[in-house]
Amino acid sequence: MKSNIGFIGLGIMGKPMALNLIKAGQNVTAFDINKTAVEQLAAVGAKPALSIQEAVENTDVVITMLPSAKHVKDVVLGANGVASFAKADSIVIDMSSLSPVDSVEIAAALKERGIRMMDAPVSGGEPKAIDGTLSIMVGGKEKDFAATKHIFDIVGAETVLVGDNGSGATAKLANQIIVNLNIAAMSEALVLAAKANIDIEKMYQAIRGGLAGSTVLDAKVPLILDRNFKPGGRIDINLKDIANVMDTAHSIGVPLPLTSQLLEIFHALKADGKATDDHGGIVQYYEKLAHVEVGRK
Repeated sequence: MKSNIGFIGLGIMGKPMALNLIKAGQNVTAFDINKTAVEQLAAVGAKPALSIQEAVENTDVVITMLPSAKHVKDVVLGANGVASFAKADSIVIDMSSLSPVDSVEIAAALKERGIRMMDAPVSGGEPKAIDGTLSIMVGGKEKDFAATKHIFDIVGAETVLVGDNGSGATAKLANQIIVNLNIAAMSEALVLAAKANIDIEKMYQAIRGGLAGSTVLDAKVPLILDRNFKPGGRIDINLKDIANVMDTAHSIGVPLPLTSQLLEIFHALKADGKATDDHGGIVQYYEKLAHVEVGRK
């Protein structure tokens, strides 16, 4: 099944996702303020767009993959935004990571203009975006999900319709708690082992097959040992997500003591100039406290 897709947001995650859609034979019109990214996709078959209007006016589906709620609202609802030019009954799939409140608000505004919307944030970082094996959490209507399932199947390995609008965003917040607290716990353990002067790589091999083993452990420990903090999931983006977690939790009366501490760790890392590091760089916060560096012997 082939769709005409307008893809807006060609960053760390968006560009490989759009590339996979092109490779799968979808008609992709690409737009980003980064003209180089647009040109790179045009070179492999995308139609380049010079404006949001060009990106969406002849498409059935619009995908946005942007850094924050402000960016999504500006692009979708702002002057000369998606809502001004998208066809009636077209579907907007926002794959950014927003709060459920923002997602529901945007969906309601689009509905008034006869445009359907789903929130569909992803998990897996840049490697899974490149491989097309992302996990995708979707909030929206069943008929819209069915109409776009072929698109999700190209960019993801596991896609679940969680519920109505905002449900995908809520599931992503839960995901971010688990992933980032996992990295923080792992970091504490690695720093303890480093300070005790044992071989971290051998310790990793010893524990990865037990209950402490996880996707996070396997994804992040090798990078930390190589001191590779090239961003797949940036600290500042995860800080934004965890801030959304705390705002949402407080609004519905849910205390999150561990996550609140994690938010402060992210703020400390940002203040220390680590904002653009991968969130595996959380280990650097603990290293600074213990005056030790985790690495290979």
